[in-house]
Amino acid sequence: MSQSKKQLSEIPLSVLDLANITEGSTPAESFKHTLNLAQHVEKWGFNRFWLAEHHSMPGIASSATSVVIGYVAAGTSTLKVGSGGIMLPNHSPLVIAEQFGTLESMYPGRIDLGLGRAPGSDQFTAMALRRDIRNTGDDFPEQLEQLRTYFDAESRHNRVRAIPGEGLNVPIWLLGSSGFSAKLAGRLGLPFSFASHFAPENTMAALEIYRSNFQPSDVLSEPYAMVGINVYAADTEAEAAYLATSYQQQFLSLIRNTPNQLQPPVDSMDGLWTPYEKASIQSKLDASVIGNPEQVKEKLQAFLDKTGADEMIINSGMFHHEPRLRSYEIIAEIADKKRP
Repeated sequence: MSQSKKQLSEIPLSVLDLANITEGSTPAESFKHTLNLAQHVEKWGFNRFWLAEHHSMPGIASSATSVVIGYVAAGTSTLKVGSGGIMLPNHSPLVIAEQFGTLESMYPGRIDLGLGRAPGSDQFTAMALRRDIRNTGDDFPEQLEQLRTYFDAESRHNRVRAIPGEGLNVPIWLLGSSGFSAKLAGRLGLPFSFASHFAPENTMAALEIYRSNFQPSDVLSEPYAMVGINVYAADTEAEAAYLATSYQQQFLSLIRNTPNQLQPPVDSMDGLWTPYEKASIQSKLDASVIGNPEQVKEKLQAFLDKTGADEMIINSGMFHHEPRLRSYEIIAEIADKKRP
């Protein structure tokens, strides 16, 4: 695999947000914080702001992803806003084409459509979403083809049309945490975003699959890979480690199958997790970067050197809003993105 020696300042940095609902707060407050974060990172030179589709999760408010994208796009002016991602098996391709055709019509040139094939929910929620629970996502390529057809200008000749949608250039990304979408994105010549922030063990293999299978298309002449990473930056190492415990607690609740709202940070995770749970969570968060500005810069650069990424998308799930803003501000500063 080719290795990149480019610097952080030479690649775009983006934001992944889940509109986390913190303990004791409401979705309404979460959305205000999401928009405020988007407005700040737009000013600080970040490239895109993506929201993820999850369902029946007490700590995540971005289930109606298309609606939240419209809210964020309306409150910003230059930031690209999109889905990271829409779980296509949950939806009719026609509905997604109409939704994103509407968004693109309202905010031209600013909307991204990132697609995944996981349910983004448990089996019972999947049933409530009116999905065939026997569907393993194997028909994702067919769904994707159907969706892309709705955006094609020639679809005006078809009996079923996406209006708004047809003839619009809505950038489609494939998202993945394994090799399936990596291979498909390569074969179709689409940009690919890998979920290193929760599947770090598969990162390098998936990137190799994507790049080795890449075929030039009308969309891309060469591969374009974005990687996800958790970053907890603060002015001191101790503060960063403290702030990161909220996300560690969130993962702990997920592996225990007891999802809840994002918890306040704690001085130590000792006593909250077992040695086995600690090892499991740390392996899942292996691509997380926690530290002061110097440490974060060094670790992000090392991750860039390792992956050869064309772009990074950064998640910082923190309980308090101000430290989260500061974390992204530090990232912008160390990567020379922050505008005067």
